[in-house]
This record gives sequence, structure tokens and C-alpha cells, in this order.
Amino acid sequence: MDKKFAVLPCNGLDKAAGSLTREIAMRLVEETGSEIICPVFYRVVDARYNKLAEENPLLVIDGCGTRCASKLAGEKGLKIAGKININEEAKKNNVEIGASLRLGENELHLCDLVLKDILKEEEKEIKGEENVAGAVPENLEYEKFTKDKFIFRIPKEGFYYNENDCWAYVVGNKARIGVTDFVQKSLSDIMFFTPPAMGSEIEQFGEAGSIESGKAVFEIISPVSGMITAINEELLDFPEYINDNPYEKGWIAELKLTDFESDKELLIGFDEYFEIVKRKVDEFHV
Repeated sequence: MDKKFAVLPCNGLDKAAGSLTREIAMRLVEETGSEIICPVFYRVVDARYNKLAEENPLLVIDGCGTRCASKLAGEKGLKIAGKININEEAKKNNVEIGASLRLGENELHLCDLVLKDILKEEEKEIKGEENVAGAVPENLEYEKFTKDKFIFRIPKEGFYYNENDCWAYVVGNKARIGVTDFVQKSLSDIMFFTPPAMGSEIEQFGEAGSIESGKAVFEIISPVSGMITAINEELLDFPEYINDNPYEKGWIAELKLTDFESDKELLIGFDEYFEIVKRKVDEFHV
């Protein structure tokens, strides 16, 4: 069954990407009975549109990196169920967008691809329920090193890290995030887990919850930007899972990515992070 959305498109109609957002929004109206939130009128009179967004999953369609539609949704305090960026979709599908405001063959093909992706999404995903597309595989291969009685493990493939000792495992447009072995060994026995809010939008290097031991509180700094679609609810009752294995059993949250191509530029891979951890361990005796 087709899903009905409240669609908030970009209002940049002086650009081709803005025309694309309008076309996709109109097709959703025609094919699913969705309703469009006019971004211009919404800034002036928002009561009707607030009700529409509360009663239906909100789909935001941005044309470019300015993300005017996403910013407007944030200003109005709306809960975003799904988000699309036309320029990112063009890159992902290897489609070149022309300069003309009239949609040509390439642009219409991109509309078809984006619309197809929207309509095939699982119902549980658009409502922000748990989706394990970014689940970390079993039997990870680790690189290990020892300091005194402590053994530090770092996954060798498929992970991205930031210098805040948090990781992201990315599959398609989904990611699972967590903390590294260095964090859990530095904190010792973890006693509390405070998760990020479901459906919340988190920027790269924004806070994605926290964990606490008798030593300190550690703010989890997300390596990627996106919308929280799932949290590891088992950690609410068993935060010690992070001590057991912070990469598999002790993961923190899952996100639907919003700008991973840009995020990657500020992340590091296994080789660099491995050297960083060795240096940190030497400087700070856990």
C-alpha cells in the first residue's frame, strides 16, 4: 500500500534541483495522496501545516547543500521521518543535472529513481522504527595490541573513526555507531547509558547520547550526520554490554545518513586510528 506523506520541498525554484524537488513532491501527491507543505506560506501561517506534519510522516526534500527545507523543519520543531537531498541523489545515481529549469531526460530519470526509492521504503523505516541495515557483521577481524594487562581491539575493515574514539559502520545510506575499546577500558565498568532521542537529527560531531562509569561521563560524538532510526535498547538495562564488546553487542544507535560523502572527509580509517590509540594509551595509563 502506498504511504501518504506530508512533503516539505525546497523552495529554490530558480535552480534545476529546486524544480526537481517540486516535481517529486507533485508525483507523490498524484501517486500516494500525499500533501505538500508550501515552504513560503508555512513561514507565515503554520497552524494547518503543523497539523498535517503531526498526522503524517514528514518527508523533507532538499535541493542542495543549503538544506533550506530541513532548516525550516528544524525551526518549526517538526519531527522528520525521511530526508532526501537531490544533489546527493544525483551523485549516487550518476545522473548529471542540467542548468535549465525545465526538466530534461536526465532530470526526469532521476525523478523516477528517487520516487521508486521513496515508495519501496519499509513502513517501519519511515516511522523511525528499528532498521538493522547498518548492523555490524559477526566474526569481525580485529587488530590487537597490549598495554600492561589490557588488550585493545580495533576492527580492521569497514569502520570509520573520529578522534573522539567513536566509530561508524556504514551500509548504503544507513550507519551504526558506537564507541571504541579505548573508551570502555578508560571508563572501566560502565553503569549508565543515556541514548539519543529517536527521530532526532544529529550533525557530524554532534552529541549522540552518553555513557557513565564511576570514573566519568563520556559524551558520544557521532562520526556521521543523520536521523536516529534505532537505539540499542538493551543497553538501558545492560550498559555493561559496552564493556563486553563495544563494536557488536554494545553498539549505540543507528542513523539514516544525510551527507556521508561530506562526512567522510573528516573521518579516519583503521591505519590512522590504530596509531592514534597506541599514542593515547602511552600518554594516558588506563
